[in-house]
Amino acid sequence: MLLKLAGLIVPLGLDTFAVAAALGIAGLKPQDRLRVSLLFTGFEVGMPLVGFFGGRLVGRVVGSAADYLAIVILIGLGVYMLWPKSEEKESKRLGLLGRTRGLAAIGLGISISTDELAIGFTIGLLRFSILLILALIGIQTFVATQLGIRLGARLGERIREGAERLAGAALGILGIVLLVEKLLP
Repeated sequence: MLLKLAGLIVPLGLDTFAVAAALGIAGLKPQDRLRVSLLFTGFEVGMPLVGFFGGRLVGRVVGSAADYLAIVILIGLGVYMLWPKSEEKESKRLGLLGRTRGLAAIGLGISISTDELAIGFTIGLLRFSILLILALIGIQTFVATQLGIRLGARLGERIREGAERLAGAALGILGIVLLVEKLLP
């Protein structure tokens, strides 16, 4: 159970780190670090909660197929995170990263937390403890954001892309492990 929790939460931290590193690359001002870290943490804790309730509802409807649906969502999310992004889409996203106030900040918060929505949905389907997971996601998000912002300015673009791919691979592998576990008695 603990290994499954780590498999769900750690990749989210890598993705958060990647986006925070992009903010560091874009030159986020030191006085904005705490505000952005709290913004990321709020969205990354809130979205799994929305997904969790959706997953619980769908889990009741689909019954025993809920575990398989959760596995498909995890693998799909992993593949999506591994899929190469177009240069135009990435430059637009990085342009948004440079603006971390007002509606742009809300858009940024939503864009970084869509994978948490899927994870929350999966958590609801797998019937994990939501309070423990939200606490772990919140702590991890705050730490990953702080590290990403601070290191991003120093390390550059390659670290951001590598962290996103590593997160996608980890989620895909977790989905496959869960599938094998489900299929083998």
